[in-house]
Amino acid sequence: MTWCWDIFCRVVDNWGDIGVGWRLAADLAARGQQVRLWTDDASALAWMAPQGAPGVQVRPWPDALPPGGVGDVVLETFGCDLPEVFAAALTRANNAGQRTPPWINLDYLSAESYVQRSHGLPSPVMSGAGKGLVRWYFYPGFTERTGGLLREPDLLERQARFNRVAWRARHGIGDAQFAISLFCYEPATLSDWLGDLAQHENARLLVTPGRASAAVHAARGGRPRPFIKDLAPCSQPEFDELLWASDFNCVRGEDSLVRALWAGRPLLWHIYPQQDNAHHAKLDAFLDWLDAPPSMREIHHLWNGMRQGAMPDVLDTSLHSQWTACVQAARQHLLTQDDLVTQLFRFVKEKS
Repeated sequence: MTWCWDIFCRVVDNWGDIGVGWRLAADLAARGQQVRLWTDDASALAWMAPQGAPGVQVRPWPDALPPGGVGDVVLETFGCDLPEVFAAALTRANNAGQRTPPWINLDYLSAESYVQRSHGLPSPVMSGAGKGLVRWYFYPGFTERTGGLLREPDLLERQARFNRVAWRARHGIGDAQFAISLFCYEPATLSDWLGDLAQHENARLLVTPGRASAAVHAARGGRPRPFIKDLAPCSQPEFDELLWASDFNCVRGEDSLVRALWAGRPLLWHIYPQQDNAHHAKLDAFLDWLDAPPSMREIHHLWNGMRQGAMPDVLDTSLHSQWTACVQAARQHLLTQDDLVTQLFRFVKEKS
């Protein structure tokens, strides 16, 4: 069955929201769906998805309905709220006794217990142009009682075909060297960690552009660091390859965390910081689900400013082996669950 999906995404900061929105849109289109991705800032797609995707139309945030009206499914990402013209159109259809498309809010990713309790629940709209309608909450997650994670049908095949040796050779990294990808905010322990890495002759730090690059350059204070390599902006498939090629992946936010889990390499998650430190509980919930060993919990707490001290040596072979086994076990468990788009199809059929 082919549906027209209207997906809405407001860009707040750091491009994580449009990153998730684009992966969802592209995955739906690859499965034969028609998608209109409405966003207030599509600029990041110039490097994130330079080739676009067949079946996906990227459109500016609307102040009028498109020709043909609302699609078969309306989906807002991260509670961005439907544009008033779309909500009003749904209300008119509902008041006229017509079928209204399912209105879904794709919410934030978390391993906290409320996700399992809240996934799939209805939420009556109490105000605004959509007053009187019902919005459905769809929560991504790590367990069978959630909406799952984005995972393209061809992901494992692409991973199996990937030539890791050739990728590393193109980037000047030998087989014996230890490659670390760095995608982060501004960790307080970054400067000391760079000093530790400088003691390893075979360490290579691959730094993504933007906040990670700025943080590294500020932390090194003009000192030469030959083991650091600054990367150019890359597309989402190229970012996947960076994670597959590296021996240790530092990621941030939501989208890159999921991609690091699929990569199956040891990972360090820089969770989005919140002023009230609500992210601390969110991080610990993830580490609980991951069944992370004590050393992995320690490095996450240090990286995220939950405690002070020296970072564990990520090149230590014993630690690396423990962390690899941990992430690989989590990945295998996730692969037994339906992916997010498969579950979303089922959910829309039930609500249509």
